[in-house]
Amino acid sequence: MATKALGHGMASFFKECKHPEGGWSRCPHTYTIRYRNAAGRQVEESGFTTQDLAKERLTKVYKAKKEAARGQTKAERIQKYGSMQFGAYAAEWKEGQRDLAASSLRHLDSRLEHHLLPALESRRMDTFDHKVVDGFIRTMERNGVGLATQANAYDRLKSILLDANRLGLYEDNPLDGVKPPQYDPARAVIPSLPQLHGIRAAGDDAFRLVADLMSGCGMRNGEAAAVNLKNTEPVHGQVHSQLTPEDTTDFSGPPRPSLRGSWWITQWSGCSWSGGRDDCSGRRSYPR
Repeated sequence: MATKALGHGMASFFKECKHPEGGWSRCPHTYTIRYRNAAGRQVEESGFTTQDLAKERLTKVYKAKKEAARGQTKAERIQKYGSMQFGAYAAEWKEGQRDLAASSLRHLDSRLEHHLLPALESRRMDTFDHKVVDGFIRTMERNGVGLATQANAYDRLKSILLDANRLGLYEDNPLDGVKPPQYDPARAVIPSLPQLHGIRAAGDDAFRLVADLMSGCGMRNGEAAAVNLKNTEPVHGQVHSQLTPEDTTDFSGPPRPSLRGSWWITQWSGCSWSGGRDDCSGRRSYPR
């Protein structure tokens, strides 16, 4: 009895008669197939009148075994990650972000700590849907979170949920139908020196200090507002600052480098970086 095997582990087919394989096409006997089922047991099926029917049946068996294996793997992933809390999943996801620079990781930590984890840390990963995501955005809106911060926090949540969706945790993408925060900043315009004088004269001493830090030192509004006695040390007219982006509560745009060093506050708010780069022209002066 000759047997003909198929590739890729798809078992074999044969005829139980004594006719050689070369004469099977003219032989009236039926074909028998042999394969191993999902449990690993050998199975035989007979009664196939042509070789094509035997091959077609073996192909279906092979595909069904592959689908069963994939389904088992997916079920195991859902069991493992579906019941995991968002905080634990986010921590594991963060470990895989090897392409992020140190400043980007600090920015990510800030968004997780101040926005994502307070709202979602204990939620099971398999309970996310578009309503949950939309509710998170509405919570930020009610809390008065700036649009730039809303957009950044949503982007982080989106990345985490897309990663979970690729694992097969959701039947429907939890981001489908969600309208993300629309942050469209206007074009920045640098004021002239006369305009800057007018801005400084429009408020009290506290406002004038913030204007000085922003116009002369290149700080943003949230960064300038976060400067306090804990992270500054006035020495002979200088402000020695150890301010980092993590000290601020809300600032827009891409992550900034740590603002560490000293600035000299002049009469009209011009500042200079004590490392040797002077800039009192009203342009942003970045420490190096």
